Amino acid sequence: MPYPFEVPFEDVEANLDHYVDQVFACLTSEFLDMPKGTGFIEFSAFDDGYEALKRATGNFHRVTPDRVLPLVYDKPITLIVLRCMLGFTPSEWAYFTSQGTGVQITQGAARTIDRKIRMDPETPLRRNGALTHDRIAALVDAACIALATGAPEIAADRLHRLNKADTAAGLTSLRSFAELGAPYSVLLYERSVTRSARLSGISSRTPLKMC
Repeated sequence: MPYPFEVPFEDVEANLDHYVDQVFACLTSEFLDMPKGTGFIEFSAFDDGYEALKRATGNFHRVTPDRVLPLVYDKPITLIVLRCMLGFTPSEWAYFTSQGTGVQITQGAARTIDRKIRMDPETPLRRNGALTHDRIAALVDAACIALATGAPEIAADRLHRLNKADTAAGLTSLRSFAELGAPYSVLLYERSVTRSARLSGISSRTPLKMC
């Protein structure tokens, strides 16, 4: 049978249900085969940034802006590593930073910074403007504070975003994972929690409320 685009419009209009069914019958899911897309970061580059951040902070004993910020400019991929430690999307990190530091960072600005680094993770950043520098510095400040503080106590029926195995107890839990590694069951549980959040309708478009 011909496809809708192969027949006159009058034929499609007269047999609309048939052609709709035909189109849907051709749709297939490709969830097992995901496109990398532009800006995909290979593990080797990510791991290089992680190891650089680990060295600069003394195996995560001194996660402070004065140690992290210069490294971000010299090796930009470390900013992506830092965000992954938090478990935030660029938009969520922007919101969290604006709330915590008072430096206003739009979601668009955060995504632009993130994408710029993803497109060229090995090239050092240039200080092109005070505004961009202030935003990057604020992101780093907020991340350092959050990682050092860990997850606060909240209501039993709520789950704080930093209450995950590697950040729940601040730098203590972070160092433990960096030095000893993560049990496989922990990795699986983190995937489970992330999957449950998605099924519940929580996404990067959902406003982040830090309790």
